[in-house]
Amino acid sequence: MFIEGLEMSHAAIKDTPVKQKTVDKFVRIVSQIKEDPFFKDLEKEVYLYKQDCLNILSQIPENSIDMIFADPPYFLSNGGITCYAGRMVSVDKGQWDKSKGVQANHEFNKNWLSACQRVLTPNGTIWVSGTSHIIYSVGFAMQELGFKILNDISWFKINPPPNLSCRYFTHSTETVIWAAKNKDSRHYFNYSLMKEINGGKQMKSLWDIYPPKNGEKTYGKHPTQKPLALLNRIVLASTGRSDIVLDPFNGSGTTGVSAFSQGRKYIGIELEKQYLDVSVKRLKDAFREKERS
Repeated sequence: MFIEGLEMSHAAIKDTPVKQKTVDKFVRIVSQIKEDPFFKDLEKEVYLYKQDCLNILSQIPENSIDMIFADPPYFLSNGGITCYAGRMVSVDKGQWDKSKGVQANHEFNKNWLSACQRVLTPNGTIWVSGTSHIIYSVGFAMQELGFKILNDISWFKINPPPNLSCRYFTHSTETVIWAAKNKDSRHYFNYSLMKEINGGKQMKSLWDIYPPKNGEKTYGKHPTQKPLALLNRIVLASTGRSDIVLDPFNGSGTTGVSAFSQGRKYIGIELEKQYLDVSVKRLKDAFREKERS
């Protein structure tokens, strides 16, 4: 609630006619999608779809989404190992995370990024998270497509798992690229709020944020789940109240929980039912939390 309260002190609530206009915009967007949603709450303005993101994105009107957060497959499930709870385990997140080769992986990134670029508003922005295994392909694809790269955020995981092979430095960061739709975009940035959160100093592009807390995994976990604190900062930094946020790789729904909790509208797209089930439970918790506050 502290972060939400801070935002309220810096941005006036939209008046009724403007709020009604944004509601109508959200309804127009979801009414264009022919597939039935996996979950919807029109009053809360949250929709989830169990579909390939390219299918849903192709049905969303051009220039309609204010902000996108994407955490695409890292293509790591190819026989490698990692550390979990102090034990060596194989990296097998599922078929969706298996690499088909460098060229195919890059083509995949370019295709979904192009689809996202089409639906972003002229001043909309996109955030993409990834490790070294995929983030360079994402950045190059953005350059090919004409996005305007604004920042590369280094998310420092304060308590990362150890490196079991002892042949590399311990992996303790992920990169989050923040980009505007194109070179002509005049992107929104809540500079004053970010400065206030950072104790009155300009916020740097190195963010110290713990991995997801146990309470964020109550209903199950996703192998690349992001902490709510990370998404809260992203949502508050780059959107205004009632803006429309979309996540093409919804996962366990952290983006949706953050967007709803901060007064934004949300569209999430995910292929795996097990993660959508987790998302729905987390969202319903967020609904109850807001009703109590």
